[in-house]
Amino acid sequence: MTTHEFALPDVGEGLTEAEIVSWRVAPGDTVAVNQVIVEIETAKSLVELPSPFGGTVSELLVGEGTTVDVGTPIISVSSAAAGTAGAGAAVPPDAAAAPTADAPAGAADEAATTADTTQAIADTAASIAAEEEKPEEEKPEEEKPGAVLVGYGIKGQVASRRNRSSAAASATPAGSAGTRSASTGSAAPARPRSVPAASASSIIAKPPIRKLAKDLGVDLAEVSPTGLAGEITRDDVVRQASQASLFRNIETPQWAEEREERIPVKGVRKAIASAMVSSAYSAPHVSLFVDVDATRTMEFVKRLKNSADFAGVKVSPLLIMAKAMIWAVRRNPTVNAQWTDEEIIVKHYVNFGIAAATPRGLIVPNVKEAQDLTLLQLAGAIEQLTITARDGKTQPAEMNGGTITVTNIGVFGMDTGTPILNPGEVAIVALGTIKQKPWVVDGEVRPRFVTTLGASFDHRVVDGDVASRFLADVASIIEEPALLLE
Repeated sequence: MTTHEFALPDVGEGLTEAEIVSWRVAPGDTVAVNQVIVEIETAKSLVELPSPFGGTVSELLVGEGTTVDVGTPIISVSSAAAGTAGAGAAVPPDAAAAPTADAPAGAADEAATTADTTQAIADTAASIAAEEEKPEEEKPEEEKPGAVLVGYGIKGQVASRRNRSSAAASATPAGSAGTRSASTGSAAPARPRSVPAASASSIIAKPPIRKLAKDLGVDLAEVSPTGLAGEITRDDVVRQASQASLFRNIETPQWAEEREERIPVKGVRKAIASAMVSSAYSAPHVSLFVDVDATRTMEFVKRLKNSADFAGVKVSPLLIMAKAMIWAVRRNPTVNAQWTDEEIIVKHYVNFGIAAATPRGLIVPNVKEAQDLTLLQLAGAIEQLTITARDGKTQPAEMNGGTITVTNIGVFGMDTGTPILNPGEVAIVALGTIKQKPWVVDGEVRPRFVTTLGASFDHRVVDGDVASRFLADVASIIEEPALLLE
């Protein structure tokens, strides 16, 4: 037997320490290479670490809730000296029950102690193979995850429940005009984890879910269902809701019994505090504000939502704002720069940051090389970035290298604000709420969708004229998105 110790790696750029949040394995468990064994919290995000070794967990060297330095051993894994079967391979029980003639003297005892485990693996493989050979109709309505082969995680539910349209089609007599697709009666393909949003007539959602959607202002027709039967779940509704809906007080909790609560300053909160203090007191901020008629932007967003090209992709005014800022950066490149004591680094690419309020605190992941993305690609990238952030799965690499940032405070109902620069950047724009207000158009007062843009700049790099031109360019796109076609 060979024992390996796995030391905490640097999962970010210059990471010095991390907290062990939760172990996914225990002493005695069998692990495979690349199997997730622990979840850690760095100064930026939660990260799942895979095992670099295959074998049996000997000892967890660090307990949950402990902060350790990079390079500290956190787990030991024992593996057989001789080569082992590939991950997930079903080994015949008699092959493990007795050693070969060339095996070491202690191999017989070791093989005897692992015979039961190997037999269980073989039985599991046989049961899975037998289950996969069943016709679709013979499988149970709901399949629950059970034992799996070593080295294989549960990769999600097998498609064991057909949607209603498929079920109806299969019940149609052969001679009648049904809606079943031309096929030989083979089982329907597996339902993906997330499917495109359904039409209003095919929405499947329980009454409590419909009420939640109404409370959060969510249109169920725009929600992508993830339920096994194609139904919309609570998580689907919450994910679709805006940040304002996520943090709206639907229910007022009771006062806590404890008079005070003490929250340790560590992880993301510690990183946020350090970054904000550094930014606020090292970069001389200057802020500008402008009111904008966003009526045409709202009309453009509505057209995109109804476009077949954007089906299944979340479209919001934030998308137009992002495109407007990228366009304005090209016209005013010094707002997309970095200050050092020796030089100003102007970056001719845009890693577009979006400030996201998550249960773990404020983080700023960014869309890499955003200047090269089409509007559709940018919409998909922003949606994926936002979902990942809300789920707490943003990785350090996704937050590094940002060049300019937007913070969407409008989702909280705020008109505007004076945002603090993301460290390493020289410009940030706050998008306020978009709501109808009286607005003068051609000498007449009319109701228009109006928003207020607020922006902060590092005055060491960005002079007032450049800052004003940049914000005016952003405002011009919000007022007339057709300028993006230039």
